[in-house]
Parts: sequence; C-alpha cells; structure tokens
Amino acid sequence: MPKRLLLLAGVLLFLAVSIPAQEVLNNNSILKLLQAGIGEDMIVNMINSQPGKYSLGVDDVIAWKKAGVSDKVMAAMIAKNAGGTAPTSGAAASDGGAGAAAAPAMEIGVYFKKGDAWTELLPEVVNWRTGGALKNLATAGIVKKDLNGNVAGPSSRNSIKSPMEFLIVASEGVSITEYQLIRLRLNKNYREFRTVTGGILNQQSGAMRDLVPFEGKRVAPRTFSVVLPSNIGAGEYGFLSPGATGSTGNTQAQIGKMYTFHLLE
Repeated sequence: MPKRLLLLAGVLLFLAVSIPAQEVLNNNSILKLLQAGIGEDMIVNMINSQPGKYSLGVDDVIAWKKAGVSDKVMAAMIAKNAGGTAPTSGAAASDGGAGAAAAPAMEIGVYFKKGDAWTELLPEVVNWRTGGALKNLATAGIVKKDLNGNVAGPSSRNSIKSPMEFLIVASEGVSITEYQLIRLRLNKNYREFRTVTGGILNQQSGAMRDLVPFEGKRVAPRTFSVVLPSNIGAGEYGFLSPGATGSTGNTQAQIGKMYTFHLLE
C-alpha cells in the first residue's frame, strides 16, 4: 500500500478514536437539562441538532408535564421522533401545532387507568327528551332548557374500581369545564339523568340534580387528567362531552353519546 494511503488511513483512525460520538438524547437527558436550569430555547436547539430517541407514551407526557417540561420542549421531542425539527422562537409550538401529536396513540375520547395502561371508555347512545315528550332541540330556545336523557340497559359495559384516574382527550379549543360528569339513575331497564346543554343552569328546575362536581388538570395539549374521589359512591356514571345532542334526521328524537362507567363497591 502506498505511503500516502497508509498515512490517510492512520489519520482517519486517529480521528475516529479521539473524537467522541455525539450523545443520543432521551427522556432522562432532557429532564437532567431542565433540572440544571438550562433554558427551553437551548434545550430545543439541542433536541433539533443532536441525535435523540424519546418515549412518547401518554404516561411519559404526563411525567414531563409534572416535571415542568414546557409544551415547546415536548413538541420538539415529538417532532424529532417524527423526523423533523421544532422552531425555537417565541412563536414556536402552539397547542394547535402540537396538540394532535401530544397524545399520538389516543383519539378524542375518555380513557381510564387500568393497571399500567390506559383503556378506552366505550361510549353509549343517549336519547334525549324535554318537557315530558320527545321534541326537536334545534332551536336556541329549547336547547337552553333542562333535558332528560336515558341510556339503554341497566348498567355500563365499563366496570371501574377505585382509585379512579381518567384522561379526557378533547377536541381542539374545548376546555375540560365543558364536560359534565353525570350520575345515572336506574329506571326499569334503562338509566336516566337530568342535565342542561347550553344557557345557564337552572338550579330550581333540578337540572343540577345529577351533576357530580369534578376537577381536571391539563397535562398536555387537548389532554386533561381527572382523578375522582373514592367517596362519590358506587353506581352508574358517565362523562357527557360538549355538543352531545344532535339531530337524528327526519325523526323528532335526539341522540348523543356518553362515556359511561359502572363504579364498583
């Protein structure tokens, strides 16, 4: 082999040994940077410029949020896993840009914690009536009145034990305060409840009779964590999402959907 080629091979070998490989960043790396007080723009730059592999499960996103990781940094990790980069300016990732990616495996809906996994609450059809008879709820004057709803069958297919931890993945622009948690009452072969959609709650009419207060904490774009106390009592419950009523076409009945569950003793 000519001396020139031998010299070149020696130089390349020296460079390969003396120059360390660039670190592959991961979830723990980002948390260490955050705990060291590194600014989010610097962290985003490092995520964009260095190799990285990040876990994107819902529990990971919740852990990041609890640790104080900003939406912009989370969006950068998500973008890196997808093969792109995130902007580092103040106009970077808004909820609209990162919302769909923040919970990549979860569609809009309600989920409950079962062991170490999130399980979808299967929704059920709600039939609405007002004023003692089925009516068309299309006019603004009626949708602001109390509504009576019923769900077929004596019990939900979803059985849950305490502690009760839920994730609600909402539509873009929807707040957790627009959801209602309803206690369902057994009536023969169906479950019924009273509530209100739109307008102001009329306490005297009994519209609040079946409402169960709860609080939700935003843990990621469009994603809210809800932990219910164990003392709400066993029975039938359901999360009623915004805009749950809708027309059935040519009929006068109204149908919607509710994410129901049966709370065990």
